Amino acid sequence: MARAQDTAPQKIAIVFGTRPEAIKLFPLIHLLKGDPRFEPVVIVTGQHRGMLDQVLDIARIVPDHDLAVMQPGQTLDALTARLLTGIGETLDTETPDWVVVQGDTASAMCGALAAFYRKVPIAHVEAGLRSGDIHHPWPEEVNRKIIGTMAALHCAPTRTSAEALLRENVDPGQVHVTGNTVVDALHWVLAAIGEKPALAADLHAAAAPFTGKRIIGVTSHRRENFGEGMRAIAGAIRRIAARQDTAVLFPVHLNPNVREIMQAELAGLDNVALLEPLDYPNFAALMQASTLMLTDSGGVQEEAPALGKPVLVMRETTERPEGVEAGTAKLVGTDPDAIVREVGRLLDDEAAYAAMAQAHNPFGDGKSSQRIADLMAKR
Repeated sequence: MARAQDTAPQKIAIVFGTRPEAIKLFPLIHLLKGDPRFEPVVIVTGQHRGMLDQVLDIARIVPDHDLAVMQPGQTLDALTARLLTGIGETLDTETPDWVVVQGDTASAMCGALAAFYRKVPIAHVEAGLRSGDIHHPWPEEVNRKIIGTMAALHCAPTRTSAEALLRENVDPGQVHVTGNTVVDALHWVLAAIGEKPALAADLHAAAAPFTGKRIIGVTSHRRENFGEGMRAIAGAIRRIAARQDTAVLFPVHLNPNVREIMQAELAGLDNVALLEPLDYPNFAALMQASTLMLTDSGGVQEEAPALGKPVLVMRETTERPEGVEAGTAKLVGTDPDAIVREVGRLLDDEAAYAAMAQAHNPFGDGKSSQRIADLMAKR
């Protein structure tokens, strides 16, 4: 869709609603705001209210539109309906030249669908991730496949993700390997901490009682792990924390399916700190301070290797096989014996640790946002 004048900047609507999306999109928003070729419009859905706002504050981004879609006990059906109508009405007001979505959330999928209904081209940041199982991760695997059928520009973080799109018969001219913007964000936030150490004061205070111990950072929140998977993960952490040379720092997700189990199983253990969710600088500091990361998150698989930290992934599949192939990550599932065994191997075997810590990070060089902007400018 062309602007009224060839010299007018392209209006870019950036739609997102969760903390991970905000982290991966703020470097692009910063770049677009400073580029005369573009007029960015930031549309947030509020899918993750508190955690989203933390990132917006730190990145100094004020949304142009805030849809505030979340309601207590809301089903995915209801959330999807509110997202689609809210985003659609906002796009009708703004009439953008592009809609940018990131990843695989309900906000991203509905943002893309609302754009498609209006024949506005979609740029999909972090395109082409595939686990091959529509139930793992759920519903994210289907969300990203839906977006992939509509996007006009697929910004694949790696060659592997680009090849996944080509196997799905996506036009090769629309697929570009840009790297992952999460590396751009990590470089930015670590530089910010370097200038203002107080940004990571919460993490430093949480780690202070464990001086001299090796820190294991933990995150866990995947829906497919709710129930028995979470109990198994808690059991593994309990066993790991029995080591006197090790401490576990675990920012616990707000979802009660996570918090209730972790509080019941792990609260009060000497070598475990159950933390409130950390804002982005403190979480970056946690990864930097950790010996290794134990996670079922997607983003940690990309971020921690940029810091030379091995990642043990508590899932059966991953849509980021590049990390496993490169040796920076390893799938361990949720079996407690497997988790404890692999953590012990990395803590006790220097060669095994070095092999993962020194492996090449396949996810980017910190220049992804510039590549994405240049691609949109050419169209």
